[in-house]
This record gives sequence, structure tokens and C-alpha cells, in this order.
Amino acid sequence: MAQLSAVSLFSGCGGSEIGMHQAGVETIWANELSTAACEMHETVTGLSVIEQADIAEIDQFPSADILYGCYPCQGYSQGGRRSSTAESNYLYRHFDRALRQVRPRAFIVENVDGMRFSQNRHLLDAQLTRFRLAGYRVVWNLLDAKDYGLAQDRKRLFLVGIRTSENRMFSFPDPTHGKSREPYRTQRDTIWKYRIAPHGSYCDEPLHWYYLSRNRWRSWDSPSRCVVAHWRHVGLHPDSPPLRRVHTDKWEFESSGPVRRLSFLECAALQGFPEPSRFAGRSIRSTFRAIGNAVPPPLFGAVARQLVTVLSS
Repeated sequence: MAQLSAVSLFSGCGGSEIGMHQAGVETIWANELSTAACEMHETVTGLSVIEQADIAEIDQFPSADILYGCYPCQGYSQGGRRSSTAESNYLYRHFDRALRQVRPRAFIVENVDGMRFSQNRHLLDAQLTRFRLAGYRVVWNLLDAKDYGLAQDRKRLFLVGIRTSENRMFSFPDPTHGKSREPYRTQRDTIWKYRIAPHGSYCDEPLHWYYLSRNRWRSWDSPSRCVVAHWRHVGLHPDSPPLRRVHTDKWEFESSGPVRRLSFLECAALQGFPEPSRFAGRSIRSTFRAIGNAVPPPLFGAVARQLVTVLSS
């Protein structure tokens, strides 16, 4: 079977492109609004396919076998301020517009797990309805990155659709790690070699009271907490002293000792980027934003490989 082609929307710094490449799919064109993310995209992915543009101003999309995208999710997020009327909540309409124009054999959408909660469920249902009316058999599921070989707790919602004319239905890949499977990967497995962090590779600002309003520490022998996009809110390095709960919304260190947040190299490794050093040389804040907002390549790759298998059957 000839190699499948794909078009990427809301591409960020390219985590989904790497996952697609790992699944044997060639991304022929990608789109992203953020200039900073576009600048990282080619370096991080090794691809020269990114076009910096507002998707609302794009009239024509290239043809491809698969369309995929991870539209911004601030309105669905469980972290920080949220709004049920945020404009970003409706960017799925542009994905739907592209879907109807390109008519790919299949599509993949990734977003935060907050989309499934009651206050956002109408938005999830609206997407399912639109994509089904466009002529696709659509299924969705919540996947945790640690169940697929990453050393990170990161739950994300995936929607996968296959064109009705294909007469196939997608089923999500089974977890590879966890109970009765391979052991969960740990921070020791993943970031031990990055533990001597270069100056300037992490936020060294004092820890704000809000930062210490929850437990942001995980041991070397466990997966990390979810990698976030704000450099001041990134989790504590495992070499930092553990935290203990004082009372509601207040934690303190169990002992004195060096304390630091995770570096961008460590965050990129926890996200599953194969070469974290490719993120070097840019604004530290934009780097953390790109990494934290990215799709973990191995997780996206697991879904993409399953889709390739279904389309090839």
C-alpha cells in the first residue's frame, strides 16, 4: 500500500507531526497561527511543511488521506481561567470546514479532557454532530499518556473519524503500560540524564503562594505530573524536597535543600520528543508554552498507527 498523506491544522511546534511520522504517514502541509511555534516547528520536526497563517483566512486546503488537528483548548482546560463563551471554543468549526473541503479518508482530533465535562459537553456534542453530518463514523475516547509509554500523567481526549464510504470503524489502541502490562515509565527512566540543568533552562523565580497551593512534586520512581505550558507552573524537579500538606491550598517542603522546577529539556523529554535539545535557542517562555501545549508524539503516534492499520485492512 502506498504511504498515506496527511494535512495538519493547529500544528503548534509539531508533536503531532512527529507522531504521524512514527506511524509511517507523510504530512505534506501544516498550518499554525503562532509565529514562535512555526519557527520551532521545522527545527523540532525536520519538516519544511509549516505555513504561518490565521486558519480563518485560508480558503483552500491541500488534498490528503488524513486530516488531523489539535485546536486550542483554553475554554475546555481544567487549569487557569476558563470561559464557556471563549472564541477558541469554536475553532472546531474551521476544522469542520477543512474536513468538508478535503474529504480525507479519516481524521484525528486531540484536545484536553475537560471537553467531556458537563459544562463543556455541549461543545463536544456539537463537534460529533458536525463531523458525523460531514459523512464520517466518529468515535471518541480519553487516553492517558502514561498508559502508552510516557512518564507523565496526561489525559487527553481523542476524536477519530473514518469516512462512511470506507465501511470501517475505528477502535482505539489498547494501553501498553500499567496493571498487568509493562511497568509505567518513570521520571528516572526519562529525564535522569537531564538532571544537571543549564542555567536559564528553567524558571528560577521565587515560588509563588499559588504554586504551593497544591502538590507539584513527584519522585524519581513515578511518572511526572502533567507538563503545563506556563513556565512558572511547571512541576518540581524530583531532586527537590517532597511537599507535605499543611491545610487546604497550602503545601510546604518537608526539608530544606535545593529546589527548582523542571527544565524545558526535561519537559520535552517527558512529552516524548525524541530530541529535546532541538528546543534550545529561543525565548524560554515561548519554549515552555510550545512544549506544554504540544501533543506528546508517542501518544499521537499510537492513535495514528492504529488508524493506519484500520485503513490498510
